[in-house]
Amino acid sequence: QVQLEESGGGLVQAGGSLRLSCAASGITFTITAMGWYRQAPGKQREFVSTITRDSSTNYADSVKGRFAISRDNPKNTVYLQMNSLKPEDTAVYYCNVKGRGPFRRYDYWGQGTQVTVSS
Repeated sequence: QVQLEESGGGLVQAGGSLRLSCAASGITFTITAMGWYRQAPGKQREFVSTITRDSSTNYADSVKGRFAISRDNPKNTVYLQMNSLKPEDTAVYYCNVKGRGPFRRYDYWGQGTQVTVSS
């Protein structure tokens, strides 16, 4: 059974930093991408950043230059370093893992971790 364990969320003042981690276990397929999405109160879930197995990265315009994604392939872990945080970054952050097997594709979500940025 695939499980995604997220950690690192919390309360921080504007301008501060947080580092999110997501460790995937029970993986029996090839992970093709790991990433982060977020959902603020009253809004739809939105893309934040992804990183592929060969470390190609992609960022939402709103976080470019402030957030950095990285991964540890042997540990099936993805990290999101968030710097210069703004109140508008306040949201529940969800880890996402995408993968492929011989007959199907996989798409898993974590439970989410709260990030609150105070002004």
